[in-house]
Amino acid sequence: MPNLSRKALVVIPTYNERGNIAGLVPQVLARDRRLEVLVVDDASPDGTGDEAERLRRRFPGRVHVLHRRGKGGLGSAYVEGFGWGLKRGYGLLLQMDADWSHDPKYLPDFLKALQTADVVVGTRYQGGRVSVVNWPLSRLFLSTGASLYVRLVTGLPLSDCTGGFKAFRRRALESIGLDKVRSDGYSFQIEMNYKAHRRGFRFAEVPIIFIDRTSGSSKMSPRIVREAIWRVWALRLGI
Repeated sequence: MPNLSRKALVVIPTYNERGNIAGLVPQVLARDRRLEVLVVDDASPDGTGDEAERLRRRFPGRVHVLHRRGKGGLGSAYVEGFGWGLKRGYGLLLQMDADWSHDPKYLPDFLKALQTADVVVGTRYQGGRVSVVNWPLSRLFLSTGASLYVRLVTGLPLSDCTGGFKAFRRRALESIGLDKVRSDGYSFQIEMNYKAHRRGFRFAEVPIIFIDRTSGSSKMSPRIVREAIWRVWALRLGI
């Protein structure tokens, strides 16, 4: 069982999310006194980095900021963020989106699940139910179909293989080897799950309601989807 008296780090990648993080970060911190936040900003032209710095000054010791030189992709942002946290001794590392699609109210559930699991995934599809809000049917079919496709190819024991609201024990991230992660976009979530599963780590799923962003623009693109399709087979074949 992990020592939950140790502080946990929530990594939040950002690109043009100034209006969202101003309210999100305080809500994350309010859920548990052990939580800290690392904002990983990709040189957002809208001033997200400046807003993150204001939050750092407002919550000294609990909010941290990692400024990257440009838009580098979701996967690499998480890799850098996790690496930052591991170097500083965090035992629990969590990830979530900056656009309010991941509600901070579930964070205590993730911490509780980490008492017996090594990797915790927020699922939108547990028990045959679909828990998403504001999605068009095309996006819903894409996501549910992607999870089914990934399960069939990889054998992952998850109802939601592509979700981005997740938590890891330190030892799981260290075993995966962040320097060996090759995916960057949509497939980053799949690769992390697959490598943890292959190494025998224990999974748990926390039911969540996913609410699509109400401000800003989605980072999903056809290129990201194409990467995910071929990357699944590359993982299965060990390429």
